[in-house]
Amino acid sequence: MALSLADLLGTPGLHLKNLGSMRTPLTSAIDWVAVTELENPQGFLSGGELVLTTGARQGTADAQRSFVRQIKQAGAVGIGFGIGFEHDSVPTALLAEANRWAVPVVEVPYSTPFIAIGKLVADARSSDHYIKLERLLREHQVLARALLTGGGLPALLMKLSSMVVADLVITQYGGEVAATSAGAAPDDDAWHAVALSTGKRDSSTLWLRRPFHDDGIVDYARGLISIELNNLVQRRQSARQIAGQVISDIVRGTLEAADSSARLENLGIAPASKNFVLLVSTETNKFPTLATITLPAGLESAVAATISSEGKQELLLVVPTQAGDPAALGRALSHQMHNIKITAPVGIGGAYSQANGLRWSYFEAREAATRGLEVNVPERLSLTSLLLASEDVPMADMAAEALGPLAAFDAAHGAELVDTLESYLRLNGSVAAVADALALHRNTVRYRLTQITELTGYDPALTPDRVQLWLALAVRRLSPPA
Repeated sequence: MALSLADLLGTPGLHLKNLGSMRTPLTSAIDWVAVTELENPQGFLSGGELVLTTGARQGTADAQRSFVRQIKQAGAVGIGFGIGFEHDSVPTALLAEANRWAVPVVEVPYSTPFIAIGKLVADARSSDHYIKLERLLREHQVLARALLTGGGLPALLMKLSSMVVADLVITQYGGEVAATSAGAAPDDDAWHAVALSTGKRDSSTLWLRRPFHDDGIVDYARGLISIELNNLVQRRQSARQIAGQVISDIVRGTLEAADSSARLENLGIAPASKNFVLLVSTETNKFPTLATITLPAGLESAVAATISSEGKQELLLVVPTQAGDPAALGRALSHQMHNIKITAPVGIGGAYSQANGLRWSYFEAREAATRGLEVNVPERLSLTSLLLASEDVPMADMAAEALGPLAAFDAAHGAELVDTLESYLRLNGSVAAVADALALHRNTVRYRLTQITELTGYDPALTPDRVQLWLALAVRRLSPPA
């Protein structure tokens, strides 16, 4: 370890003598030895040095007192005064000024060369540095072993915590990934933030609770954590894509009941238990971030899946009912998304068991999300969702048959018959309300309704036909991914 003045005084071969006040501590570590004969060496000192001099430029008491003050201001640990050259003994004025400012003074005899003192200090610093490097290398190995032997980030974080003697938290996408203590919330000045680079815009951060000890190990750990976080994102994305394929097949009704149950169990979903769906749909450009988002606390038991087809980009969570209140978990998910600048609504489905129950919950969540609130709880069992979830009712085909002529006409003529029909049904069949909403003349609305009747064969003014068209529009809006 680094030497102090007390260590040098205890070295027999140097024959040094402490001439300063006995009240002045001699325990400060010596960073380096500086030899100078300048009147004012302050500009050449950085602090922590033992300043050695023969006093060649200190012929007067004023010069000697000034020299001590410069040494004090520079932050040096003390003065080693060589006698037998310009001075037969350490000047009285220098000693008095040194005692006044609590600057240690050591007498260096003529027989002791300054280089001997410098070599001892340099060897001690080199040995100390070597010991630190050895310890750092051992700590590197400990961290790498913790990560690579199956412990993952939690194990690495616990090892690092013991090395820096502080609590640690890793966050990604605004959510906690791992922590060394429960309930840690790194959101004030009591925490030091270290940015982690993963190659993705995920705002990954390592938080260290102040105070902490760092001799270089945090930089090494930072690299390991960044690599592992990137690997976690890749694994999370792959797992959610695989789950999305299975759930898409179940939603479309292309699997037999036994096959559906087996595949759900492979995903970690218990078919016999009740589960509900949390659903988020967002724009294509934000979907890569949403698809790899860290789930908030409380949703650890949920199975996440991503569904991307025909312009629809969805994150779907299948959550066991014992995980907690669906609305509270929906709010937690919404808050997590807000942290990464995604403001899409969260739809919640009802709690059901078996594959068909998952289908019902999915369509309920999809319909709930269209209400546009931040978190949308399910209403009473929707007739549309129930019919869509039924494998025996060809709702998608019926919707395409009813609305296909309108969509084709709109595409060919730049018309807005589908929008007009949606507004008419939403506004309870009021021609005046539709005209106001679409900024049209009432006769234009009536003409469009006539066209809708002629093209589809269904008259929106008749209740049975209106129900048929309303269901067709709902199915069109909620139809599962192809």
